[in-house]
This record gives sequence, structure tokens and C-alpha cells, in this order.
Amino acid sequence: MGYEGPPDKGLEFWGSSFVADPFGQVIAEASSTAEETLVTECDPRRMEEVRRNWPFLRDRRIDAYGAITSRFIDGKE
Repeated sequence: MGYEGPPDKGLEFWGSSFVADPFGQVIAEASSTAEETLVTECDPRRMEEVRRNWPFLRDRRIDAYGAITSRFIDGKE
């Protein structure tokens, strides 16, 4: 657990960090009671395979992204 601000008056955070594969399968999970660093191996070939073949990424409409890629300060709408 962690705290932001004084423990008696601040916010308490709960839960634990984890590493998941592209489909949400948990590969490794950190402790929920102790502070620790979580290290695990990720297969870059598997990540590349999913990125190339997952329909959501393959079928995206890049031409529809124009408005969200421009900054307000640029004066484009």
C-alpha cells in the first residue's frame, strides 16, 4: 500500500503492480503487502506478432486521426 499526504489524513492506495500480455493474461504480479520491484521477461517476437495480426490495430483508420494529432496552440481545428 502507499500513501499520498499524511497517512492519517491523506489518500491510501491499494492493489499491486502487474505485467500482462496483450490479451490481459497476468504474467507476473507484485506483492500487495510489501514494496518491491517487479522484473519479468517479455518476448518481443510475441509482441510484434500481436501488433501485426490484431484486427484492432490492423483495421484502424489513420486518416481519422488528424484532429487529435494537432495541438490547440497551432490554431488548427
